[in-house]
Amino acid sequence: MERQNAMRGLHETGKALVQRVLHAVYPPQCMTCDTFVEDIGALCPDCWRQTGFIFGQCCDLCGTPLPGDMTADPHAICDDCLTLARPWDQGRAVMVYGDKARQILLGLKYRDRLDHAPVAGKWLARAARPMVQPDMLVAPVPLHWLRLLKRRYNQAAVLSHALADTLQLAHCPDLLSRTRYTGTQDGRSRMDRFANVEGAFRANPRQVHRIAGRHILLVDDVMTAGATFAAASDTLLARGAASVRVIALARVAHAE
Repeated sequence: MERQNAMRGLHETGKALVQRVLHAVYPPQCMTCDTFVEDIGALCPDCWRQTGFIFGQCCDLCGTPLPGDMTADPHAICDDCLTLARPWDQGRAVMVYGDKARQILLGLKYRDRLDHAPVAGKWLARAARPMVQPDMLVAPVPLHWLRLLKRRYNQAAVLSHALADTLQLAHCPDLLSRTRYTGTQDGRSRMDRFANVEGAFRANPRQVHRIAGRHILLVDDVMTAGATFAAASDTLLARGAASVRVIALARVAHAE
């Protein structure tokens, strides 16, 4: 045991030394601009102020920011969630979708900026803490295999892993699978979004035993109308999940 601890200590020391050398040669830059920052994946002060992080009062079902603070009503519901049936119990988002959020998401999805994930995982953990339940299982919204083949990784799974690691929760990246290629939701009406993903998910036969009686935290990069989260939540609840909660890195407000 002492030998293992010593080896682990040497490994961590070596990693820290490599990071210091890399920082000296290649100083880390802001996630959304060229400004030098102290840590990899950090935002400079100007970009931080422009990013639209959600603090204070928000909708308890989708995370949309609301007037006031959380002490007023911790279970406040936005107008969208009053008119739409949400199968999940609670929902949160880290930031409102805007220019800076779009830059972060595009870097993560299409430009291999996986270095964004550890910081994003900490942001997600902060937003998710009020929803954490005993023995909770974290899982991502899955990609269809065709899109996964093209992109090479599921950005939601990268985020869910970082979130689970930060909160020390169990993580199952393949809890669900997408049974058909649904294409992009961009440009679709609210009704079309829900119709497009209806029945598009199934529980992975190899992991289905982990669902029954379990509280599930579903993770995705963006929530717009909530159609994808709804279809995935329905699948989990049909398999006996005790509850489903959802979290997205960004929330598109007032989706039509």
